[in-house]
Amino acid sequence: MINSFRLLSFFFLAALLVFSCKTAPVQTDTDVTAPAVNNDGRQSSGIADEIRSLTETGVLSLMAQALELIRARELGGVDFGRVMNAINALLIRLVYPDSRIRLSPVDLPQTHNYSKIIRDAERGNYISPNGESTDFFEYILPFLAFNHEAGTELPLTVIDDLSMAAALRPHSVLPSFFLGLVNERNGLYKDAEAAYRKAYDISGECYPALTGIARVMRLSQRVEDAAALLSDLVIHYPDSLDIKRQLAITLYENRDWSRAGPAVDEILQNDQQDGEFILMKARILIEQGLFSQAQPPLDAYAAINPNKRDYLFLRARVQAEGNRNRDAALNYLRSILRANPDDEEALIYAASLLLESQRPADQTEGRELLARLQQPDGSSVEVLSLSLRDAVHRENWREAQGFLNSILAVRRNIQDLTDGYYVERGLGNNAKALGYARELYDKDTSNNEYIAVYISALIDNGRNDEASKMLETRLAASTGAVKSRFFFLRSRIQSGDDAVLGDLRSSLFEDPRNLQALIAMFEYYHKRYEERRAVYYLRQALAIAPDNTRLKRYEREYASLLER
Repeated sequence: MINSFRLLSFFFLAALLVFSCKTAPVQTDTDVTAPAVNNDGRQSSGIADEIRSLTETGVLSLMAQALELIRARELGGVDFGRVMNAINALLIRLVYPDSRIRLSPVDLPQTHNYSKIIRDAERGNYISPNGESTDFFEYILPFLAFNHEAGTELPLTVIDDLSMAAALRPHSVLPSFFLGLVNERNGLYKDAEAAYRKAYDISGECYPALTGIARVMRLSQRVEDAAALLSDLVIHYPDSLDIKRQLAITLYENRDWSRAGPAVDEILQNDQQDGEFILMKARILIEQGLFSQAQPPLDAYAAINPNKRDYLFLRARVQAEGNRNRDAALNYLRSILRANPDDEEALIYAASLLLESQRPADQTEGRELLARLQQPDGSSVEVLSLSLRDAVHRENWREAQGFLNSILAVRRNIQDLTDGYYVERGLGNNAKALGYARELYDKDTSNNEYIAVYISALIDNGRNDEASKMLETRLAASTGAVKSRFFFLRSRIQSGDDAVLGDLRSSLFEDPRNLQALIAMFEYYHKRYEERRAVYYLRQALAIAPDNTRLKRYEREYASLLER
């Protein structure tokens, strides 16, 4: 974790220790049982100043004291008490939305200056005060117009207004906290974090400043730091639904599905109709391959908004990946594209499904969609990846290499290394292919897919002794499709026909649909002009991969025999 985050954690823990050891309320100079109102109906200036001072801090426990003073002095019926009740209630709801303090309904007097500011703010209008004003609340109350979700427009003067408020009351958390919100809205995440941290430094009780820091960490791609901070916060504030929501969103965006699932479930226990989290739950289940379990939350969301784009996309994924129903998936994707023909994610997914189809018309449509996505000034990495897959499928290795190089310029993940191996192997660049295979294998030496790729690359480079030793170890410890693949690889380094056929037959015994073994059996008999046996294996291979470029050539050659 970065040093600043360690410092923040220190302040956080120190504040917790202070508040856990010192629970007595802040003492005031005013006896709350003393008369609150003079004979002429005016509140005493001493109690009024105290209530204002407590409220201006923006610290939850002190604002609660202000409300208690208003109640104890029976000020709730006079203009001052009504407006201060309203200010405390509105600020607490904005800054501390999880607070369990019992708040009175907002009951503003008609003619009070603060009432006008608050009513303007409630209509979404931020009205800056007169530049000569020295009233703290005239600079703070307009900020009630701020709605983080709705994207309320704020004037350029808001920064100056908050700076003035901070100068008037340097011990208030409100100016710094609100400045953090403004900077976060404007994408100034470093400045936002500094402002939130200042608010927290003023008072360790301002935990929403920490959730603000976690939020800007997430928005600035420091997702793991955000998750660590929120995981600490949820322990110390177990009743804060806002912290739990932020943690669930952060784990979700970090693709930490095993932890995000329970976190999302906890939010839905509080509100089963929260559409955002219903879709998150469905997505988590889909990412975990639990497609049937994703159906109930999707059905529940259908009653909320069946036309929402994200809902339709998740439905498409369930149909394509869970039910293997390409046509049904494409129907959902076409609904998305009718509403937004430029939706890149939907276009990519639709194109990939069409390109995987065995129908020539689908493949043509898929390539048309892919052509729409490809940009002469640089396509997205997702478009490049799909273009690469299509070129590999067509065995156009030179074209595939161009896409691969463009991808590797911006990222280098597992799929890219795997693609690099197959592309360079297709071009006959066995040494380069081995480099990709070795890098893949080094990432996880227990992964059977990576092991098989590495062994294949060793064989391609004539390093049969190394390949043989690895195969003997792996064959003894594997079963099923994995063992089938290793038998096929061993057949490539056998020296006699009987040994080759023995391994290929063992491969097909473990997995009758091993395409490489079927093609190898076909080619063995093809070279010996044993047409009947060759056709037997060619027919099985074509049933599995009818669009395979290599098999297509043999299909034309054996057309008459295949028709029998």
